[in-house]
Amino acid sequence: MTQIQDITSPMTALEKRATLSLSSIYALRMLGLFMILPVLSLFAEQMEGATPVLIGLAISVYGLTQAILQIPFGLLSDRFGRKKIIIIGLILFSAGSIVAAVSTTIYGVLLGRAIQGSGAIAAAIMALVADLTQEVHRTKAMATIGASIGVSFGVAITLGPILAAYVGISGIFWLTGILSILAIFVVLFIVPSPKKSIVHCDAELVPSQFFNVLKNPDLLRLDYGIFVLHLCLTASFVVLPLLIRDAGLVPQDHWMVYLPILVTSMAVIVPFVIIAEKKRQMKIIFIGAIITLMLANIGLFIFFNNLIGIIGFLWLFFCGFNLLEATLPSLISKTAPGDLKGTAMGAYSSSQFMGAFIGGAAGGWLYGEMGVETVFLFSAIAAGSWVLVALFMNPPKYLANMLISLDNISDEQGDQFVTELLEIVGIEEVTLHFEESVAYLKVDNKFLNKDALQSLLDQQAT
Repeated sequence: MTQIQDITSPMTALEKRATLSLSSIYALRMLGLFMILPVLSLFAEQMEGATPVLIGLAISVYGLTQAILQIPFGLLSDRFGRKKIIIIGLILFSAGSIVAAVSTTIYGVLLGRAIQGSGAIAAAIMALVADLTQEVHRTKAMATIGASIGVSFGVAITLGPILAAYVGISGIFWLTGILSILAIFVVLFIVPSPKKSIVHCDAELVPSQFFNVLKNPDLLRLDYGIFVLHLCLTASFVVLPLLIRDAGLVPQDHWMVYLPILVTSMAVIVPFVIIAEKKRQMKIIFIGAIITLMLANIGLFIFFNNLIGIIGFLWLFFCGFNLLEATLPSLISKTAPGDLKGTAMGAYSSSQFMGAFIGGAAGGWLYGEMGVETVFLFSAIAAGSWVLVALFMNPPKYLANMLISLDNISDEQGDQFVTELLEIVGIEEVTLHFEESVAYLKVDNKFLNKDALQSLLDQQAT
């Protein structure tokens, strides 16, 4: 019997299992990378060979190896299998954690962090999610993984100082190494195995399409944005833990700063996210968030030696950061054609990790050569340049991605199917990929006639 697509159906039990288990693996890896962010500069000062530049590199070098290797890992997963590549990546991440855990010099931590980053499994995880979910549920699955990343970042920043107080940074590295090994068992015994693996244009980078992404000025503006955002984050955390300590708060109590800041800043941005999406004011909210980031760094530049000033402007920083972190992927999704989304996200992720690397390296150098306050001046200038770049962005189209299976459509029926789809209110763009058996739709959910779309899909299945 022909399978009828139901665009309103819930995920199956297998799809939920795949999405949640892979989300947990992705989140675990990000937890291990970011838990060290608020504590490494505090502990690395006592390590043999430590200098501000090397401390900054130890914090951020994972970004360099991640940026270089994430695309090759994704392509290798197409050839050798998703699970094999994910397991190899987790082994590398665990090995890097252990190297860092046993190191007594800053060079050992640097090497360990670089090896951690080389376990670049993000693209392979996204591809496996695409293999294991129906077309109509894939966007929902990707959104679940995105949410898990945000949660893991907040938990990592808060949990890092607490754990470091009891087990030190070596203990944190040992913990992430052990959890990575446990994640391998999750891949082997909980994550379902796909019946087949194919290239998914919405979830993976397609090398032949890379030039089409690079010549899109709006996508390049967003790539520059995520580069600057993570540059500012990593540069700031080279010195912020030191400043909070020097202002009078002992390191084991730093979570008392981070937790309230993260929780309240997340609550504050919710209305702005709603205004941006529901009221369709994305560009003005987006530029406002970048200006907020810039002002926060200016404030930290001025009040870097005052605990109340640091806390206040760090809160403002995370208001801007969280809002931008939430809206940037949405803007990529709105801007990129449906069948270029995977390639666009590949370029975007590489820009993010390269920004993290440059931020740590520059932050460490500036701290050592020109003083702690210049790190925030550098970040403010970077954010200011982003404001200028963003001012020229085109207002986004408020279109969402939707995927429809083409299993019941032949090549000869393709043109007619596209015509019928475009006649449905709310469907703005259609691209067919028969090699994937997928139709990529751009839809306006505010006006989409879902009943008409479901009726057409029912007709095609009979």
